[in-house]
Amino acid sequence: MGDATRPNILLIQSDQHRYDCTGRSGHPLVRTPTLDALAAEGVWFSNAFTPSPICGPARQSLLCGLWPEQHGGLWNHGGLPLPPFDRDTWTEALRDAGYRLGHVGKWQEHPTRGPEAFGFHDVTPAAAYAAWRRDGGLPEARPEGWRWFGGVDPVAPEQTRPFWLAARAAELLERYAGRPEPWHLRLNLDEPHLPCFPAEPFASLYRPEEIPPWGNAVDALEAKPFIQRQQRASWGIQGYTWREWSVYVARYLAVVTQIDAAIGMLLDALERLGLAGSTLVVYTTDHGDAGGSHGLIDKHYTMYDELVRVPLIARWPGVALAGAASDAMVTQALDLAATMYDAAGLPVPAACQGRSLLPILRGATPSDWRQEVIATYSGAQFGLFVQRMLRDRHWKYVWNPTDVDELYDLASDPYELANRAPDPDCAQVLSAMRVRLYERLLAQGDPLVGNEWMRRQLLDGHKLAR
Repeated sequence: MGDATRPNILLIQSDQHRYDCTGRSGHPLVRTPTLDALAAEGVWFSNAFTPSPICGPARQSLLCGLWPEQHGGLWNHGGLPLPPFDRDTWTEALRDAGYRLGHVGKWQEHPTRGPEAFGFHDVTPAAAYAAWRRDGGLPEARPEGWRWFGGVDPVAPEQTRPFWLAARAAELLERYAGRPEPWHLRLNLDEPHLPCFPAEPFASLYRPEEIPPWGNAVDALEAKPFIQRQQRASWGIQGYTWREWSVYVARYLAVVTQIDAAIGMLLDALERLGLAGSTLVVYTTDHGDAGGSHGLIDKHYTMYDELVRVPLIARWPGVALAGAASDAMVTQALDLAATMYDAAGLPVPAACQGRSLLPILRGATPSDWRQEVIATYSGAQFGLFVQRMLRDRHWKYVWNPTDVDELYDLASDPYELANRAPDPDCAQVLSAMRVRLYERLLAQGDPLVGNEWMRRQLLDGHKLAR
């Protein structure tokens, strides 16, 4: 049943949800009453960052608490072959400690081994929804062809994938409510990953002409890596204006509100079954979405905050401070892995690269908590392009070993429009951040800094500015 020492754990993870697209983060239009209420009852993290802005590596890091370069999952399955993911996971540790585990929805952690191989007892895969929809004679949710800007799903809300999966998760809660052991339930939603096909009434909530453009919707990409301009060409979106992007964003926001409502249904079930008081509830995502920021779509080859900064909320009645906000620099997936061990009363493995968030939830951020975060990227279906990011509260440095580096003054340029790496006035900041990044990557065993040529770039300034 769960208690203060061995709580139930409900982890809800969406796919590609921008940090700035919740009511709690201050978006002027989006409606997320469920997530806003969850934050009001728990702790909202304003500086949580994914270890890698791509689905598979981020999700694998969440399972094992290691960096992608350590666990070997550098890009999504279906691209170039990778070593099989085979690491100790906190889900297996919970199973061995007597927890009952359920998994509902998307699974991208391994191409051939499902959630059962990682400790889960009860599994409802995302494919079960597609079969249910097909067997029910419902129309195709995402028609073939050029569809990345989405459309409208012509079914009732309860027939959409977020609601259907949330209902299956609620059914597992019904089963777990009568069991003596604590449980861990994972709900993995595909949304709001593009293409977005909201159903009514959500599809009509946001009118494109009423959506204000992002502060970085227009970006000439001056003095920035060539690959960003190439991505516009690869997607065929050169020359798009806010008229086109506002349609995309309207559907994206509608799906965000739709998943918020589906999550609300699941949390209502948790409350109705008398489980809310003994359950740690966490909401987060794997990474964000460009969605027209910088004139880009999806993700890949950038470390802008629209991709690396993620929403993170944790509610644990009687343990986490209700309504608290933390600006601690959180390496989200790695710290969550450590937190899951800690919350279940299990020792955090020495190999785990994260730190438990429980002290922060209780209102006591450790004095030695990190002041900066790293994110890594090693390529995907568009080809290999390696990046490493170091970000603190003021500056962001992006090391692009095969192109120009990026440096953003977040205090004066929060939309990351002006690359200050070539600016002589920023030379000291750039040099210092390169040294710190090198030292961090070396300590993490990142093979990218395992040779003299990479060392020259970061420590000796052998890096072209243009």
